[in-house]
Amino acid sequence: MKRIFAFVLTAAAAICLTACSVTKMGSSSRKNSLGCGFSSEVSISLDRLEAEGSVKRFGEGVWEIEFSEPNTLSGVKLEFSEGNVAASYKGLSFSVPQSAVPVKAMMLNLIKAVDDNAKAEELTGVENDGMLGIRGNLDGGEYILTVDGNGLLSSFEMPNNKLKMRFTEVKTVEISSEQSTTAETTETSSGAEAVTTI
Repeated sequence: MKRIFAFVLTAAAAICLTACSVTKMGSSSRKNSLGCGFSSEVSISLDRLEAEGSVKRFGEGVWEIEFSEPNTLSGVKLEFSEGNVAASYKGLSFSVPQSAVPVKAMMLNLIKAVDDNAKAEELTGVENDGMLGIRGNLDGGEYILTVDGNGLLSSFEMPNNKLKMRFTEVKTVEISSEQSTTAETTETSSGAEAVTTI
C-alpha cells in the first residue's frame, strides 16, 4: 500500500512539474529590422482620442507623422529631426525644440523606444501568436513594443498613458546617406495587426 501511495504521489508531482513547464511563456528573440527606414499606416488610441494617419521613419531621430482623421487633425503634419519638432497645416508652419514638448508626448515616446531598440543586434522579448513583445521604460512610463515575424514594427503601447498605436502596411525603405530622403521599397511586413499603447 505504501508503494502504491508513493508511486501516485511521484506521478502527480511529475505531471504538475511538466504541465507548469509547458504552459510557462519564455523569452524569445528574432532579427532586428527596427533600424530600417519605413513607412506605415497608423491607428492611434490615446485616452478618448481616436486618430488615423501615416508615419515615416527616415533614420535615427528623423520621423514624420501626418494625420488623416479625425477632422480636427486632418492635414496636420509633424516632423521630428535634429532635436526639433516642425508642425505644418495648410501652408502654416512653426517649429519648437523637442525639449519643449511634454514628456508624455506619444510620438517622442515612440521615437525613443524604436530608436533605442534599433541599436540591438537582435530583439528579445516574449513570443505571442507570432509577435514578439518587448518591454521597456521611458521617462513617460513603461511601454510594450511589438514586432512581427520580420522584426518590423507592429504596435506600441504605454498602458499608464492610455496609449495604443497599431501599424499596418509597413514598408521598409532604403535610407540615404543624409537619412532624410528615401529610395525604393525593399520589404513589406506580414500585414499582421497588433494593438500598441504609447
